[in-house]
Amino acid sequence: MNIVVFGSTGMVGRQLVQQALFKGNSVKAFGRNVYTTDFPENEHLQLVQGALFDENEVFQAIRGCDAVLSALGGGTDINDKTRSLGMKNIIAQMKKAGVQRIISIGGMGVLNADEDHLLVDGADYPPEYVAVGKEHEKVFEQLKESGLDWTFVCPPNIINQGPTGIYYTKADYLPTPNRFRISAGDLSMFMLNELTKNDFIHQRVGISN
Repeated sequence: MNIVVFGSTGMVGRQLVQQALFKGNSVKAFGRNVYTTDFPENEHLQLVQGALFDENEVFQAIRGCDAVLSALGGGTDINDKTRSLGMKNIIAQMKKAGVQRIISIGGMGVLNADEDHLLVDGADYPPEYVAVGKEHEKVFEQLKESGLDWTFVCPPNIINQGPTGIYYTKADYLPTPNRFRISAGDLSMFMLNELTKNDFIHQRVGISN
């Protein structure tokens, strides 16, 4: 499978690239700092230096791929729109390139607290995470309206560790059991497995180790 990874130089992005290559995929790693990141040498890895908000550069990266993996990061303050503006451009260029499948990382706050409310809207949700939670909610709404085959993974605290292969998932809600943490390696493993299993198309996914 031909895959492009956005946010490829981050903690999860590097895991996505490494694991995707290990599975035998061809990978485009997109980002501003791809040439200064310690990616493994692999004939199936293409480093694509580009800007997330540049329409042509994002289109060229997506063109010819079978799927998009997004591990976009950004700030946690109310003024940072990296995730929502970046996803807006990714969706537009996917449609232009005729690519239908995307798996993206959001945040735990976008999961359901109940049938009518998201976790981020709860009175007990940590206030320091509300702004980034609302930014993830914007991305979720964009994906829902995109017409693409999307999966939105909503992790809790991401730990800089490799895969264990042991994790729990649930559609739209927090999983059981839930330890409020997930390793970057297991998060990436789930995303890559979902590319072939397609168990959670048009759904959010709660995940935990």
